[in-house]
Amino acid sequence: MRIERLPLTDWAEALPARGFEPFHTAEALSVLDDHASGRLQLFAGYNGRNPVALLPVFVRRRAVGSMVTSPPPGFSVPRLGPILMPASPKRSKAERLNRRFAEAVVDELSLDATRTLFYMIGNTTYTDPRPYRWAEFDVETAFTYRLDVDGRSADDLLANCSKSLRREIRDVRELDVTVEQAGLQGTKAIYEQTADRYAQQDEPFGLSWDYVQDLVAALGERARSYVVRDPDGEFLSGITVLYSNDAAYFWQGGARGEYDGTTVNSALHWRIVEDLIDDPPIDTISTYDLMGANTDRLCKYKSKFGASLEPYYTIESAGPQMDLAKRAYRKLTG
Repeated sequence: MRIERLPLTDWAEALPARGFEPFHTAEALSVLDDHASGRLQLFAGYNGRNPVALLPVFVRRRAVGSMVTSPPPGFSVPRLGPILMPASPKRSKAERLNRRFAEAVVDELSLDATRTLFYMIGNTTYTDPRPYRWAEFDVETAFTYRLDVDGRSADDLLANCSKSLRREIRDVRELDVTVEQAGLQGTKAIYEQTADRYAQQDEPFGLSWDYVQDLVAALGERARSYVVRDPDGEFLSGITVLYSNDAAYFWQGGARGEYDGTTVNSALHWRIVEDLIDDPPIDTISTYDLMGANTDRLCKYKSKFGASLEPYYTIESAGPQMDLAKRAYRKLTG
């Protein structure tokens, strides 16, 4: 396998039609490159003239060593990692591609060096992290909730939700509130409410409005903000959603909002689902990724949607000398 570093223009052309997440797009990576510390490096593995594997990483070099991450910490990027595009459906060839690309990346970036911290959170399509385990990296499993909307009606999906969730959605429909798509003004209201929520809980919130604004603008049709407003037009709650060619992703917002004693957040999620069925930004989208499956408090709510639990993998440098650095990284990305 030949491995090359690509400019963003070539990266956009190398992306497959399916199997990537919003932050894999050249537009999102460009914004991250502008705002994140470290240098964006885009790797492609080639079989002849055709790219068969891709990986974006951010590299920070210091006198004490290097930090190689995918995604960069502190920018609310839930997952990134490799994209594999095997030319053959045979498992043996797919596994060989995965192994060779992993070995090439480890060698190119010296990821196994004692002074290099490597931390990668793979996307849900990267289902085989074994080559990294065999290379003596630590591998852990995490989860997300994904609701399949392909070929299904909103009524059918609602019937699979919990009784309490159905009741919340129906109660909001009887209220004089509006659930609608909003522009950048809505995105900012969601951002400010999220920042306030973190402050109330004495938790750090490191995202700047400049970054959020740049990201949503760069993604264009791949980003939508949904808000709930009371009869006077006052903002109650909202969610910013990002889109790949395959899925919609809950990204920011969702702080608890109420009107007349009724929680409005379930109806907010449900409007997003209804639009995926009737008015998707990209016709090939078939899934709503709800996130929040690794936190007990959030699981109790998001499991009510009847979504499937899907794994993804965290891959990181092993060894006690890396523990402090890894804890700091997790704190930034948690």
